[in-house]
Amino acid sequence: MKAFTPARLLTAGLVLLAVVLALWILPSDEYIFLPDDAHPVAPLVEVQGGHDRNDGGGIYFVDVIVRKASLLERLVGGLHDGADLLPREQVVPHGVDDSQRRQLDLRQMTRSQRVAAAVALRALGRKVEADAVGGLIAAVQQGRPADGKLRAGDLVLAVDGTRVRSLADIAREMAKHQPGDRARFTVRRGDSEQVVTVGTEAAGGGSHRPVVGILLEPEYDIRLPLKVQIDAGNVGGPSAGVAFALQVMEELGRNVDRGNRIAATGEIFLDGRIGPVGGLKQKTIGARETGVDAFLVPAGDNAKEARKYADGLRIIPVQSFPQALRALATLPKTE
Repeated sequence: MKAFTPARLLTAGLVLLAVVLALWILPSDEYIFLPDDAHPVAPLVEVQGGHDRNDGGGIYFVDVIVRKASLLERLVGGLHDGADLLPREQVVPHGVDDSQRRQLDLRQMTRSQRVAAAVALRALGRKVEADAVGGLIAAVQQGRPADGKLRAGDLVLAVDGTRVRSLADIAREMAKHQPGDRARFTVRRGDSEQVVTVGTEAAGGGSHRPVVGILLEPEYDIRLPLKVQIDAGNVGGPSAGVAFALQVMEELGRNVDRGNRIAATGEIFLDGRIGPVGGLKQKTIGARETGVDAFLVPAGDNAKEARKYADGLRIIPVQSFPQALRALATLPKTE
């Protein structure tokens, strides 16, 4: 039996270090969600004629760090506090690569900024014009006729040559078909328009409604009465919408935070509804560790998830922007 000489121990140690480094560097096929600090919104928002308040309070948005997990992170749990591992299919829409997913996230952020500004200005009694311009494809269902033909991020402008502006318009045109028919979609993809022909099939579950297998979101042309600039940098997704809307009101003189540090998450819609978002575990941990006074979250499952990790942080569940304003108005005013 050979003795473990210092040279052999050193060699074994170097080999082990190399293996660990390789496991740490090489990506796996899963994604890791990590908490991030809550970020003040004021430096990101500039409203014509507005100004930042300096009362010790502030509106904060919360983000989640999402990246591919390393092989070591996948093999060894507990390397990061508050982390979750998710399979690719739960993070990246089918048929979309990582670069396209990133572009979708940034596009959603841009849309949420425009909608947030519109909702805030309407809440202040300002006139905002908004016209529906089509249906934005949020996801394509695997195995359905649209799979491989239409893409997440396509904007549906017409069906069978008929201009469509709302999701109701698209549903009306699709209802003219029978399962097995072919439908022609005029879509804006990037900077160009193209016509894509897609077969239809029955929705299933007892329904014979013709479908192609796309999930749609409304898209609007929004015209604001004053200039609002929001620069979130490389942060993507729609979940900062509520925070942006609150900050626009703050800059136009409405003291919505009442001197408190308020974190907020939730997708905001043009009618003022607040919709659920992902990553509430990580967002709650980030808000809590930043030391905010309260955390506005969408009511329902999001609020339940936030309460699991609140650890003393005040959770305020809301379903709409007016409800959020009423809830904040009940907080003690901090001087």
